Amino acid sequence: MKTIRAADLIEKITQALEDKKAENVVALDLREVSDSLDYFVIATGTSQPHLQALQDHVQERLRDEGIRPDAVEGPSSRWWLLSYGPVLVHIMSRDARDYYDLEGFWADAERLPL
Repeated sequence: MKTIRAADLIEKITQALEDKKAENVVALDLREVSDSLDYFVIATGTSQPHLQALQDHVQERLRDEGIRPDAVEGPSSRWWLLSYGPVLVHIMSRDARDYYDLEGFWADAERLPL
């Protein structure tokens, strides 16, 4: 993967998500509360086609800049996971986001300003 600062990567990811009207986009800095994770970007899609469009757009936007994901988990009607080095992108349905409550689980993590 092309070398890019995590803060710049998070900015590009959140902008791509907002371009396609993702809901409730948040970024968490997990470095102080996890030994193995650095950052999460979490966003909600309103339907399975919206989830697909969000993950497609993130990948296309970053690919245009020479940045490719290390791994992609999906397709799923509830959750896509894109791994970009230190940044894991969770694109979730409302139900999945409520059920798994990543923000609650990682409540001690710093919420980054977007």
